[in-house]
Amino acid sequence: MRDPIVDRRTVLSALATAGVGSLAGCSAVQSSDDDDTTGVEDEFARELAAQFAPTLYFDEYEPWFPTDPRPYESDRDGETIVDGFDAFDGYHERKTETGEEAPDPTVFYHVVQYENSPLAVVQYWFYSVFDQFTTNFHWHDWEVLHVFVDVDEGDDPSTAVPQLYVASSHSRRVPNNEFLDPDPDRVPRILSELGSHSSALSVNDSLDRFQRFASEGTFADITNSSIERIEDIAEIPIAYGLPRDEGATLPYVVPELDGVPIYDDDRLPSVEQTDLVDEALTVRSFDALSSPPTEIPARATGLVFDFEERDADADADADTDANADADANTDADANADADVAYALVPTSEVEHITAFTGPQLSFEFSVPAFAEDAIAGHITTTSTPWKQSRYQNPAADISEPNHRLALAERYEVITEPSTVNTIVVRVTEAITSGDAPDGEGLTTRESTVESVLLLESDPEAVPTFGGIGVVQDVPAGDHRLTVNGAGLAPHSEQVSVGEASDGPSEVGAENGLVTAGVGGTIPLVARESALKLEVDAEGADSTLTDLGLEDDFAGPLYDAPLSGPDAVYVHREGAYTVEVRDTDDEVGAFRVNPDPAVDPDSGGVRIDRPHTGKASLATFIADVADETGSQVAAVTDDDEETSSDQRDGSDGSQNAVRGLTQALAAVAEAARRAAERAEAGNRGQADESLEIVSSRLETVAERLAEAQSVLPADLSSAADRRLEQARRRSEQAQDANKL
Repeated sequence: MRDPIVDRRTVLSALATAGVGSLAGCSAVQSSDDDDTTGVEDEFARELAAQFAPTLYFDEYEPWFPTDPRPYESDRDGETIVDGFDAFDGYHERKTETGEEAPDPTVFYHVVQYENSPLAVVQYWFYSVFDQFTTNFHWHDWEVLHVFVDVDEGDDPSTAVPQLYVASSHSRRVPNNEFLDPDPDRVPRILSELGSHSSALSVNDSLDRFQRFASEGTFADITNSSIERIEDIAEIPIAYGLPRDEGATLPYVVPELDGVPIYDDDRLPSVEQTDLVDEALTVRSFDALSSPPTEIPARATGLVFDFEERDADADADADTDANADADANTDADANADADVAYALVPTSEVEHITAFTGPQLSFEFSVPAFAEDAIAGHITTTSTPWKQSRYQNPAADISEPNHRLALAERYEVITEPSTVNTIVVRVTEAITSGDAPDGEGLTTRESTVESVLLLESDPEAVPTFGGIGVVQDVPAGDHRLTVNGAGLAPHSEQVSVGEASDGPSEVGAENGLVTAGVGGTIPLVARESALKLEVDAEGADSTLTDLGLEDDFAGPLYDAPLSGPDAVYVHREGAYTVEVRDTDDEVGAFRVNPDPAVDPDSGGVRIDRPHTGKASLATFIADVADETGSQVAAVTDDDEETSSDQRDGSDGSQNAVRGLTQALAAVAEAARRAAERAEAGNRGQADESLEIVSSRLETVAERLAEAQSVLPADLSSAADRRLEQARRRSEQAQDANKL
């Protein structure tokens, strides 16, 4: 029994009242929780598939279009397979022989209906012979568009009402592009991502562009919700989208097999370098670049495919309503502009193929590590559609919880969303700050290039969209999250994920959402500016549990668990406070201010003895005071080199600067004495010295206020920030139990 259809505006309004991000962190429940589906009578299935057959828009650089795999099938041990070499080479051989850009253009369809329910689903499966993406390449590629429809009127497919579009995006870990309650008078349009064929939706009047947000006169192409918990992305709908169409730079990598480019393999005689994604968009490897690429061409539409039996005139005359006419004419125009007509074939005609084979292709992720960086392999393969759970239960592919909730309210056969673990992160870039002294402070900006995330415990690469990375359905436990980007130094950290709650999630439940980085943000550094900071946890005098990193101006940049010797890439023009914590919650701090002039090949910075306790914190305060005092003293030295006429009337200012220099020296002296006493095991005297440090820091604050008008603005700002850091470490040192 079906609940009454709920108006889309009512559903979205209700969800907005609860907060569109209230269910963020959820995803589809396991497919076994939904009711079973059954096949649909052939003629009805064909008519339904023809009615919603999508128009397909491809990138101008796309080399591989939807085709029929049957010309490349072969027999292996009595089973029918499609070998990767046969398909890849055969496809390009056919292109050469026929002169066609898209040999055998084909879209496969599969229709199922949930038992005892008017909810049916038309699946459109697109097969390509190869997938070349930024870090993801494999033989064969199957993408799918699910069209959920209500067929309550019975045997007339023309009365079917679309409920939801779900367009697949890379993998089950990546949020799909989805649209709830699409216009029934418009056929869906798919914008295929270059090389990977990930499917973005186009449902508004802008036929070949993807719009994440509504704009004047039109609505967005997705109805995915946002994640309110992370402030910087609280208004951004979480779906993969089409990054290159949204202005993102997305370089592609040349796939290799056995250490050589795939086009040089002897088993691919018909494949040339020019048959892959154009070299204008590719790089040989991420780590071969010293900085992110800037000359990657923007996306532009190339070939347009449409269903070969679609009658543009019939669409235009289908409805006399003015609005319906406008929509129909829009689709008619799209059909008239199509370059290629594709055949619509039931998947039953290819279900005899038992496997799509080929040697595994991998991308090697760089992982920051103590001493020498490690390598994590990422291998991708494609599976046969009719062996996947979503083939019989398309609802298993719904990645947006609000959409599943909407269907569950309409149809008893669909279960409500239950909470699953989702890791969310925003990737930015660390660059020098104009407010800091030269070479001694950073800021962050939006990333100029998309990155790729890898969970090493479950090696599946997830690309970012607009700098946002979302990994769905993550198992509970500790995971190593690695981020790589073209021309950027790698980042890696441990992320702990708890058990997701059982059963349907309630409004406001976010227990499945896990943010990586600091406050959900991971800043990367261009390789040309990167310096490796190593922390030898084995040299500590206690068991370390956490590692943190702050820049004087950019603030916290890294904060993650530490279970042994580890490394972090930092910008060589930053000024850092490194913090460690141990199992007793004791804190240690260390000052790292690299010399930007040092040869980048000369090695990084290593903290050999990352101790915690009073001595460590007091030493840090002394180092910061000495560093700042030297810079302030340099201002006094510069003043003394000027003539007496120039200095006339400035004695008071010079005195203020000298007073600040002396106050900083006094702090350094008291802090070093506190460290010495702590190391000697004299708790009472160490605490006395720390009290003196605290008092002298207040004197520094007074002297800094007096000298502020004389000091250069960047140095004054730096001194103020370091003072606050020293105060915090002074309090920690006084509270520490450990000497």
